[in-house]
Amino acid sequence: MDLDPRRLAVLAAIARRGTLAGAAAALHVTPSAVSQQLAQLEHSVGRPLVDRTGRRAVLTAAGRILADRAEAIARELGAAERELAALSGRAAGLVRVAAFATVIRHLLVPAMDRLAAEFPDVVCSITELEGATALRELRLGGIDLTITERDAVQRTLQHRQVSVVPLCDDPYRVVVPVGWPPVHALEDLADRPWVAGPPSSTTGQILDRVCRERGFVPRRAHACVDYPTVLALVAAGHGATIAPDLALRDMHRDEITVTALPVAGARSLDAHVTAARARVPAVEALLSCLQAVLPPSR
Repeated sequence: MDLDPRRLAVLAAIARRGTLAGAAAALHVTPSAVSQQLAQLEHSVGRPLVDRTGRRAVLTAAGRILADRAEAIARELGAAERELAALSGRAAGLVRVAAFATVIRHLLVPAMDRLAAEFPDVVCSITELEGATALRELRLGGIDLTITERDAVQRTLQHRQVSVVPLCDDPYRVVVPVGWPPVHALEDLADRPWVAGPPSSTTGQILDRVCRERGFVPRRAHACVDYPTVLALVAAGHGATIAPDLALRDMHRDEITVTALPVAGARSLDAHVTAARARVPAVEALLSCLQAVLPPSR
């Protein structure tokens, strides 16, 4: 019986994802490649490992046994990777990161430059993904690290088997179009249109909280999550917004007016990494480079 560890890893991915297509996406291969690897593993074992009769790929009893063993093998290989790196004193390998636009542009890109200079054997692969979707990918093993945002007044989200590394607080600013009258208090904008994310988004939650503290409900004229889009609408005169410092780096200050109005709280940025990957030297190297390029705390 030839139990190829690479084929066992494919079976483990099928178990986590529930479909061959999902496993293929996680492994960055085609569904036909997953199907071929599975067929070869089943031929080696001499019995079916996955029931394909339904829409989902359900593991047979033999499949569950092998998938559990595959997860144990992956943990052992991870431990071996850490021990070898400790022996050589050198971080190496691929780190898969999920983040959103402002973090990719203003934190990850500079961190990758530093990574290339200080840890040339570490490769960083970035996927633009955020929120619950990114955390799900992290727990399923599709990525090694994700960076999330939250209103700083909210508690850090805790997840089983996931370590949270606080990165920084990104201060918020009230931003209005250049042609608007001077704004002396947030209440001056109570009857004005706003551009912000939906109430379920971090930006939407902060806007609602700040306005509620001042006794009014903001009139959302446009609902957008992507900051370049939000700020383009503000620059065109279509509404005010609350935006973090990192996002404002993309704008020329003659395009918008960044007011001096105080905003209680900030956007907190956190790195999330599974406990199994937290001590991998390549992941630690990327985290150290990220922390080195963070904006100074205020």
